Formats: sequence, structure tokens, C-alpha cells
Amino acid sequence: MFFVYFCGVINSMIMKIKTMIVVACMTLCCSLVLSSCATKMHAINRLEKFSYELRDNSQYYSVDDWRDAGEEFLDIRREIKKHEFDYTAEQKKKIGVLEGKCAGYMAKGVKNGIVDKVKGFGNELNGILQGILNAVTDFTDD
Repeated sequence: MFFVYFCGVINSMIMKIKTMIVVACMTLCCSLVLSSCATKMHAINRLEKFSYELRDNSQYYSVDDWRDAGEEFLDIRREIKKHEFDYTAEQKKKIGVLEGKCAGYMAKGVKNGIVDKVKGFGNELNGILQGILNAVTDFTDD
């Protein structure tokens, strides 16, 4: 009688341990899936935030700011690349749109930087010509 009772208690304990192991495995799997999802979404959110930063502030960027922006863009791209097979078609489309916006802001910034340098050089050249003309005028007056 005691033996039968003892076997029942042991059986009950084994079932509880099995249940706890199953629950622990399910919890571990869920946490891995959720953390992976959070990480891949972090990359998209970071890209979106970066596109807003470029949209709002890139017109004020210096050469160093552009270098930093380029490095950040590459870093975000590496993070996205790690999860490229985890994204849905909709998420991939959003990534493409955001990358396109960032590339557009970067191209516009580079163009504006070149135009500003050309304008600056043009003003300098204009000053040089004005100086030469003044010197020639002064020389002919003597």
C-alpha cells in the first residue's frame, strides 16, 4: 500500500517537472522570437529616425557631419543586413523607401556642398579679377 502511494507521488513529481521543463522551453523560445523581432524592428526604427534627421538638419551639415552621417548610414545598413531574411515584404518596402529618402537627402547635400564651393570659388575668382583690374587701372594712372 505504501509502495503504491509512493509510486503515485513520484509519478506526480515527474509530471510536474516535465511540465516545468516544457514551460521553460516555451518561455525561452518566445523570448528569443520576441528579442529577434525587437532587434529587426530597431534597425527599421533607427533608419526612419535617421531619415528624419537628414530631412530636418542636413542643410546645415559640415563636411565632418556628412562623414558621420555616411558612417551611420552604413552601420544601419549592416544592422538591417543581419536580419534581411526575417523581414516581411511590407517591411522590406518600408526599408527601401527610407533608404531612398536617405540617399536623396545625401545626394542633395553633396550637390549643395559642391555648389556652395563653386559659388565660393566664383566669388574668390571675381575678387581676383577685380583686384587685377584695380591694379591695372592704378598702373595705367601712373
